[in-house]
Amino acid sequence: MSQNIQIHTLNNDEKNVRSDTVSKTSVKAAWGSFIGTTIEWYDYFIYGTAAALVFPHVFFTNLSPAMATLMSMISFSVAFVVRPVGGMVIGHFGDRMGRKKLLVFTLMVMGLCTAAIGFLPSYEQGGETGPILLILLRIIQGFALGGEWGGAALMSVEHAPKGRRGLWGSTMQMGVPAGLLVSAGAFALVSSLPDELFFGWAWRLPFIFSLALLGVGLYIRMQVSEPEGFEEIARKGDIDKAPLMNVIKYEKKKTIVMAFFQTVANVGYFLITVYSLSYITEHLQIPRSVASNALLIAAAVDLLMQPVFGWLSDKLGRKVIYGFGTLFFACYAFPFFELLNTANPVYITIALSLGLGLGHASTGSLHGVIYAEQYPTRYRFSGASTAYQLSGIVSSAPTPIIAAWLITSTGNSSAVSWFVIAAAAITLFCIFLTKETYRIDINK
Repeated sequence: MSQNIQIHTLNNDEKNVRSDTVSKTSVKAAWGSFIGTTIEWYDYFIYGTAAALVFPHVFFTNLSPAMATLMSMISFSVAFVVRPVGGMVIGHFGDRMGRKKLLVFTLMVMGLCTAAIGFLPSYEQGGETGPILLILLRIIQGFALGGEWGGAALMSVEHAPKGRRGLWGSTMQMGVPAGLLVSAGAFALVSSLPDELFFGWAWRLPFIFSLALLGVGLYIRMQVSEPEGFEEIARKGDIDKAPLMNVIKYEKKKTIVMAFFQTVANVGYFLITVYSLSYITEHLQIPRSVASNALLIAAAVDLLMQPVFGWLSDKLGRKVIYGFGTLFFACYAFPFFELLNTANPVYITIALSLGLGLGHASTGSLHGVIYAEQYPTRYRFSGASTAYQLSGIVSSAPTPIIAAWLITSTGNSSAVSWFVIAAAAITLFCIFLTKETYRIDINK
């Protein structure tokens, strides 16, 4: 009898140890995904902020103000064209070699490219050399980020405790507003300087600062282990030799739907975080410090709200929460510009904060978990990365360009608002076509 009790006690102790291990691993994976993603999106967004506030005055000074802004937005958007390539290539090796190695690689590439931009010659210093190198580095950034997102999403979601994938997955997505928050904060510090200093050398400091963040990110990501689901496949020798081909063969329709799934989230997000900065400073003639500070506050609101919506998706379902965010963007399309057009710093801050804190937080927080849940473990990296990055070409890349063209052509913001509403209609249709996944077992 005592022997049975002892065995029972040992079994319970083993379960508790196993449970503690899973909990620590989940936290470490979530923390690693959050920090690493924050740094990579800092690198990415620092370019977007500079594209709106700096590059027209530094790299495209040989063009008219309108054309300089348009070319700067094109240089920002070009990365989205190569992101699917990065997603496919890095996703392929991630499904074969593991998530961790590829995440370290992408972090290094992003950090070094961002720092290099800080040392580029302006148009006045080097003529066409500066703009050409700028676009080249942006393309490399896009390739790296194309693979980074999928790996970070899978690390947080595949390590998540049962029933909490939405919350745990949101920690990775929180890296997006956190990266924006840090980049906006960095630019807010230098934006207060006089134009001569700001456009001369101060704008370079946030880019060079990426080297310090790179060291921190590499250290943290090296501490995270591979997800159990992938390790199990590796132990069995069941690694997929052609993961991308299987995505195309078995998941073609699903991947097409998922490429359009986040249309409104992308349109809304890049309209708020990239084009609105140009709209505020160039169209409304408001100091850049107002735009930078408003974006800083809005990013903080987005960061705080993302885990809330991630948690709610574990309770109510992914489609319900994502549908709410989609409808919010549609209803907010006209009020957003009405608030901006007041030219009041308080209302501008409210406009950006509502857009990111409700519209983007309720949609963007779920991208990691929704895309990861759509594909089996054997080719999940390839499938999630490919679908997600294709969405960048469909809706992220064109948004700043289309918004700039619509404002220039019509002279008002109504056309841009209708553009957002059309994007919401596309997303609602995709939500209808997508199966609910918040209760499924993904370790298959």
